[in-house]
Formats: sequence, structure tokens, C-alpha cells
Amino acid sequence: MKKIDLLVIALGAPLLVGVYENGSLIESKSFDEQASEALILALCDFNQKYHIQKIIYANTPGSFMGLKVAFVILKSYAIAKDCELFGVSGFALNAGGAIRANKNFCFVQENGQITLKKAEPTSFVLPQSLNGLSLSAQAEPVYCIEPV
Repeated sequence: MKKIDLLVIALGAPLLVGVYENGSLIESKSFDEQASEALILALCDFNQKYHIQKIIYANTPGSFMGLKVAFVILKSYAIAKDCELFGVSGFALNAGGAIRANKNFCFVQENGQITLKKAEPTSFVLPQSLNGLSLSAQAEPVYCIEPV
């Protein structure tokens, strides 16, 4: 089986999953389902086709529920399948643009600080290469504001 890495962006809709071989994107899928359904579908599908060595997911900022669900599912999978799990900032996956927080506000990063502002959200994009992404072994969700 081909050894690959997965990159998961579950910070909002649609959920995006990229398959990377030797750091280069070879396949991608977009899911309109909720993260709780989409991640299970994606992991089942890719697990049948590939040997997943590493999972990288956007662990900040974004939907609190999406972050929690993604972490629990991906951490459980990583433990069960003995693969690595890393986090990456959502800002690295949308060229540093605004990330939807709720229907009225977005997370924006300015001068190293993340705040809430009225702004148009920027779409996420799966990079063609994993090179240059700043991965964190601290994969737990990073909440920019306190969850309710």
C-alpha cells in the first residue's frame, strides 16, 4: 500500500481532505457533510486505499465544534492506527485571510494577534505541497477565544 499523509481542514464548510505522497498533493476531496460524518467517511475511504502515516489538521481558529470533533476523531484514529498527528494554523491554509467565526464576525490575524472583526471570510485551499507548513506536535485545538 502507498504510504501517504493527510491534511484535514475542518474549520468550516466544506470540509477539505488532501492526500500527500512525499509531501505533494496527489488527491483531494471536499465534503459538505458535518465534520462528524465527513471525517469518518474520509478516513474509511483513504484507509482502504492507502497506509496513512501522518495526519495534519487545521487546529485553529474556526468552528469550536468542528475543532473538537476533528480532534477527537483524528486523535482516536491516530492512536488506533499508530500514526502521527500534527496541528497547523488555519491562516497557513487560506493565505492569512479572515476565517469565519460566526455569521457576523471573522477571526483575523494582525501583528501576531488573533482578534474578531467584521470581515469577509477567505476560502481555504489545500496546498500543492506540505513543505513550508509550520506543523505543531501539540495537536490539541487552540481556542483563540474561550469556548462557551
